[in-house]
Amino acid sequence: MKYLLILLLLVTTFLTAQSKYPQDYFRSPLDVPLILAGTFAELRSNHFHSGLDIKTQQRNGLNVYATAKGYVSRIKISHFGYGKALYVTHPNGYTTVYAHLQNFSTAIDDYVRKKQYEKETYEIELFPNANDLIVKKGEVIAYSGNSGSSSGPHLHYEIRDNAERPVNPMLFGTDIKDTTKPIINSIYAYPIGENAHVNRSNKKQKLQLIPKGDGDYKVEAIEAYGTIGFAIETIDRQDQASNKNGVYAIKTFHNGTQNFEINFKRFSFSESKHINRLIDYQHYFEEKKRLQKLFLETNNPLSIYGDMQNNGYLNITDDTASIYKIVVADYKNNTINLDVNINGIRAQPEDLEPKAKTPYYIYANQPNELVMDAVSVNFSKNTFYDDFYIDFNVSSDTLTLHRPIIPAKKSFTIKYDISNYNTLDKEKLYIAKLTDKTNLPTYASTKRKKNSLSTRTKNLGTYTLAIDTIAPTIVPENFNDGKWLSKYRFLTLKINDTNSGISNYRATVNGKWILMEYDYKKKTLTHDFNDGIVIETKNNLKVIVTDHVGNSETYEATFYRK
Repeated sequence: MKYLLILLLLVTTFLTAQSKYPQDYFRSPLDVPLILAGTFAELRSNHFHSGLDIKTQQRNGLNVYATAKGYVSRIKISHFGYGKALYVTHPNGYTTVYAHLQNFSTAIDDYVRKKQYEKETYEIELFPNANDLIVKKGEVIAYSGNSGSSSGPHLHYEIRDNAERPVNPMLFGTDIKDTTKPIINSIYAYPIGENAHVNRSNKKQKLQLIPKGDGDYKVEAIEAYGTIGFAIETIDRQDQASNKNGVYAIKTFHNGTQNFEINFKRFSFSESKHINRLIDYQHYFEEKKRLQKLFLETNNPLSIYGDMQNNGYLNITDDTASIYKIVVADYKNNTINLDVNINGIRAQPEDLEPKAKTPYYIYANQPNELVMDAVSVNFSKNTFYDDFYIDFNVSSDTLTLHRPIIPAKKSFTIKYDISNYNTLDKEKLYIAKLTDKTNLPTYASTKRKKNSLSTRTKNLGTYTLAIDTIAPTIVPENFNDGKWLSKYRFLTLKINDTNSGISNYRATVNGKWILMEYDYKKKTLTHDFNDGIVIETKNNLKVIVTDHVGNSETYEATFYRK
């Protein structure tokens, strides 16, 4: 009965928290049934997901509607990230965001293309005035797509408050059919400190989940002593989709008293990077599984936490018996419960090992500099959450900078002195990160200054100097030199660079700049003749593509239109 009352209280709390947001102000952004590929605050690489990913029936080109009246306050087009994105500001102070679009409505598209041609750039960010692009509720403002860093057709939809903080759109009445409980895939127990143990071990312990007949879980009773914490890997699924989505809330109870809470209602972009303090970062690197820690470590500024005792930790004493309960809920209050029986037994851990030490130690609350041979690494104050011994070595221009198992709060600088290289090689050098498994070099954004190269990164790992002397490739895809293209709407070329990667491109027809859209996933450059820029019968096309170290390739051809 006691646990039933706790569960009823949990559901009531969720419903109360949801009631303060307007329920009928925003309509659906699509006119198809809403099925989610991603939920709000879902755990992603280095950030929380800031909206809902709505499926578009595996198609591009669905009508995207303004969910309330307002005006287009921002337009951003980029090769990566959100791709083509619209921001609409509403009279009630909220802003809605529509991303990964295929295209905009005619009025918005005309506005954008005019600015693109004025600035001669495809990637652009615009902030229209309040009277430039006014939209009505239910007006078609765009068409769904797969632009930017999207892995498949869908609409990314956000609602932000007047402080630009993403808020869960479900709180505003966005309705998704969901009668399916969340799933707990694994649970781990963490002894904290040398005197603590779980089942006589001082190391993190995976506990065996045991399904109960009602769909909930338990684990075999554990022996423990000292300060311990828990972490779980958990997902949610909606009725009409098999996607592994994020949950809405997690609460824990110790002997019936709540001692921890996470609630994914709202967050700020400035705190999103601290997701790496919520999850077990090393576990994610090694296992590719995100464990959410159900305890609050120091230097964790996330605002997603609710009421807790002792920061979610349990202090287990000798000769005691207690019950730890985890309750996971989705937005529709479908819940899953996990019980852990804990027997307090004082014992010496059987696997206590001395911590590995190196000659280099990072103090998190002060600047740190590491220097060896021609390489230096500079960490500003508070780059990391904790102090730690760091592996640091340089051999033949290869920098070993620990394993990438420790998260950084902000970027640090790696700098190479290249004065010993000859002039020709200097121009083609770049800093590369070696991939964790294949050891292949991947371009790290490199700045040049006289005899030095530098990069800013948040990732520990292995870095080296790489050289790129090979120009990009350009191949026409749907035409060839001398062809008539009167019946063609699009002109498409394939571009690629296998070393440092594509940095920029420029295309002209008869010496005049033309807009070409770069799709990095398909490696294509595409011009839409509906722009109306190409009006001559005989046209000389010139395309120049440059990689990150300055190698360039030029393609020229003649085509005809009438």
